Amino acid sequence: MSDGVSAPALILDGIEKAYNHGKPNEINVLRGASARIERGEIVGLIAPSGAGKSTLLQIAGLLDSADAGRVEIGGQVVTGASDRARTTARRGQVGFVYQFHHLLPEFSAVENIVLPQLAHGVSGAEAEARALDLLARVGMGARAAHRPGELSGGEQQRVAFCRSLANAPALMLADEPTGNLDPATSDTVFDVLMELVRGTGLSALIATHNHELAGRMDRVLRLEDGVLVPA
Repeated sequence: MSDGVSAPALILDGIEKAYNHGKPNEINVLRGASARIERGEIVGLIAPSGAGKSTLLQIAGLLDSADAGRVEIGGQVVTGASDRARTTARRGQVGFVYQFHHLLPEFSAVENIVLPQLAHGVSGAEAEARALDLLARVGMGARAAHRPGELSGGEQQRVAFCRSLANAPALMLADEPTGNLDPATSDTVFDVLMELVRGTGLSALIATHNHELAGRMDRVLRLEDGVLVPA
């Protein structure tokens, strides 16, 4: 195991995943996918729909388990860890952003960012201070008290970005984070995401169909026939 300070943010080594095991319609989605993401590096992930991008991200973020292979986050091998250890690692080390914001509609923007911190044991005052700071970074300070239904799609996604960073993770995993937005809003929101990731020194693996957006990252990987190759 590498030390946590100098270790890569994420190592995927020989990840395999299949569905409908042993059946005539068995689907081999991942066939030995491997990647290494360094500290502070932003990597794009492109692939056709149905190629397994979401499956790969879920395995990388400990929301799903691989059939074979190794996942290491910040120097910690999490393959085969207990459910409790996986949950702890996921809450403290990984931030998720999805195509749809998944904000809780009954809570304000700031409350949506406070809640995951409270679940992680942070005090209410500290959680609110961090939430307000994150919202200010993405130009949403004046909208902190608004509920999701009172925000535009781009504003909702900005709040979702902040929520993903609530517990100060080392790694962000994003699955088509601007895919639900119109092109103009998508570009603006993506700029915000990149500034936020760069400004916090975060590492990120960002799946997107948009090759132009992918080209603005440090490098790009393509998921092809179940393996990861340079794009």
